[in-house]
Amino acid sequence: MGDTVEEEEEPNFSQDPNPNPESERETLIFNANNQREILKAIEVVERDSFAIAQSFTSVFASLRLSLSQSTDTSLHHIQCFTDAAGHLQESVLDAATKGNRYINSCLKLNEEMKSIDSLASQLKILRRHVDVLDSAVNKLLHVS
Repeated sequence: MGDTVEEEEEPNFSQDPNPNPESERETLIFNANNQREILKAIEVVERDSFAIAQSFTSVFASLRLSLSQSTDTSLHHIQCFTDAAGHLQESVLDAATKGNRYINSCLKLNEEMKSIDSLASQLKILRRHVDVLDSAVNKLLHVS
């Protein structure tokens, strides 16, 4: 790196009255080589672009598949949850119906038990009368 600055030579666009055929041929060869290199570079860019496009296509296909599987799984879970909630609702309604029947049976039994108290009192009185009668019969049989 020196202190000198290289200056580019400005191209001479002036028309040379005596064109040099050798110089023109070199220019044409240079231009042809330059065009070939440009075409090769364009081909490389096209191949790379195509490869990138295929990669994106693959990525999007993979994402689409993952999303589809995720959606299917979520849909399956929602259907299972709906089925479970439906069965639970049926079971709760069945249990509530059976519980109401049980409560009604208990209330009926409670009503019937109220009349048994008076029947029990009557049975106690009847038992006393039977005991008195039994004592009287025993006295009569022992006396005679």
